[in-house]
Amino acid sequence: MAAKKVRLRDQVISLPAYVPGARPRGTMNEKLSSNENPYPPLPRVVAAVSDAAADLNRYPDMLAGELVEAIATMFGLDVDQVVVGNGSVAVLESILAALCERGDEVVYPWRSFEAYPIAVAVAGATGVPVPLLPDGRHDVDAMIAAITPRTKAVLLCSPNNPTGPALTDAEVRRILAALPPDVMVLLDEAYIEFVRKQDEDEPVADGVAILREDPRLVLLRTFSKAYGLAGLRVGFALGRSRLVSGFRATSTPFGVNALAQVAALESLRAHDQLMERVDAIVDERERVVAGLRAQGWDIPEAQGNFVWFPVGDEAGVLARAFAESGVLVRPFAGDGVRVSIGEREANDIVLAVAAEYRDSAI
Repeated sequence: MAAKKVRLRDQVISLPAYVPGARPRGTMNEKLSSNENPYPPLPRVVAAVSDAAADLNRYPDMLAGELVEAIATMFGLDVDQVVVGNGSVAVLESILAALCERGDEVVYPWRSFEAYPIAVAVAGATGVPVPLLPDGRHDVDAMIAAITPRTKAVLLCSPNNPTGPALTDAEVRRILAALPPDVMVLLDEAYIEFVRKQDEDEPVADGVAILREDPRLVLLRTFSKAYGLAGLRVGFALGRSRLVSGFRATSTPFGVNALAQVAALESLRAHDQLMERVDAIVDERERVVAGLRAQGWDIPEAQGNFVWFPVGDEAGVLARAFAESGVLVRPFAGDGVRVSIGEREANDIVLAVAAEYRDSAI
């Protein structure tokens, strides 16, 4: 008789692995695989972290009260409408843990941020992925059609990672209007600071404005991208106080370490200076997109700090072409390749490799 073994949950056994962006090694010296900010933290942020390191024998503020207050002030919200965590993925997991039970469904776009199906499964819910439109946008009609009586939440990603387009105000409001009153919409705005789309007829969704009007909307933000603190892991959510109270209850105690809290606070104080860096990244993004389109590439609307090559089954081949020139990118098998916007020299290599690859394919 075979001995019994400790068995993990079926949903855990079947979890897809999260694949991080490759790290440099050997001659690989341009890392454009993780949508990181190419600029290091400001000297004042580094100094604040260094000073705080003297107190590492002490626990951090469990609820990150000073940071929460600063975030609330920036958005004109009450402190009980903000919850922080160890990166936006941890905050997402806390939200789903507070919301979902076995048998519940969570609708999300696909391809999108690859943590979504993992977080949904860990929460015990069933993921309902909805394929994107050919231009990399959310298929709003299909997402609405995917709603069932078992739907507990709808995840939206704007700008969408890895394809780039941002949701319009009308699209988000149409989804909210189509949902039952007890279904949450979680709008992931990790890259919102990089959005520059100007269209009076179809403005990009203003998550904070919609949040003030609709209690079902929750916003997810991060300090990893525009603020350049990916190594310290600070994310946060904005929502109605009743919901945020539940998210805090399911969060890991002391989830944001002391150094991360200090770095995020100092970065908020230097907001204008950091947004100048974001402007520079956006300028580079526009230069890269224009160059790629001039080469004949069909690049979707790029509103994050990255561009998307929708090459389908050629993703691995294109990624190897970049790697051979010392540039690490992020291939998604069967779908395409995402390339982060880096420093100008790295971006020039991207343009050169893309041109050579396209010429060889014609």
